[in-house]
Amino acid sequence: MTTPRDTGRNPTIREWAEADRMNHVPPSVDRLHPSAIPADQARLAHINTYGLLPEFYVDRAFTCRRCGKREIWRAVDQKWYYEEAKGHIDAKAVECHECRASKKTGEGGGA
Repeated sequence: MTTPRDTGRNPTIREWAEADRMNHVPPSVDRLHPSAIPADQARLAHINTYGLLPEFYVDRAFTCRRCGKREIWRAVDQKWYYEEAKGHIDAKAVECHECRASKKTGEGGGA
């Protein structure tokens, strides 16, 4: 039996605070964090990107712009988004899972 993956949807106060702290540290510190996952730069779809490509992904905190819920964009999800789904390298999570899901089904969602 597999254990459910932690998606960052309901982080504890401590988890969110740590992920939020990582939003404010330089990228050179990313590799030292326990949530760090190495980036495969050859798999990144970068088009005229200004600045450097990431070397590591770490958990990042964000607040949903539609409903205000706090979530964490997990490093493993960032790796999938940037390297597998070929998302734009400058894209960041801005909406929670529920608001994104309701938008996809046409329900509007959010507060």
